[in-house]
Amino acid sequence: MTPEQKIKHTILHHLFSETDIVPVAITADNVDDLYDDQDAYDVEYEFRQGDVTTDIPCEYSRHCESRSVAARMVDGSWVGWTYWYGGGKHGEPESIPWMSEAYDLDVKEEEKLVIVQTFSKKST
Repeated sequence: MTPEQKIKHTILHHLFSETDIVPVAITADNVDDLYDDQDAYDVEYEFRQGDVTTDIPCEYSRHCESRSVAARMVDGSWVGWTYWYGGGKHGEPESIPWMSEAYDLDVKEEEKLVIVQTFSKKST
């Protein structure tokens, strides 16, 4: 699947898990048609914010704010895209295409031990 199809698959998975609908197996051949048949605007609107912010350079505009975000897909892979937001009173960042600009990511996860020091004055 393409990154865009992986996003659609994940959104469909979320939609179907909230209902009693039992869809056919979702594949690269049918994901676009299944997605087009659903009213997924609300889930898509929330999903486009991503699960994590990445440090990957992203596009920018003088009219909207942007940041690179990513989410884990149903198949366990990670996909990233540019999240557009802001834009003032007449801005419509949600109308900027983002799914078609999505990209696959390699992710390295590692657990780190963090030491936090808290200081206070000694009382005499």
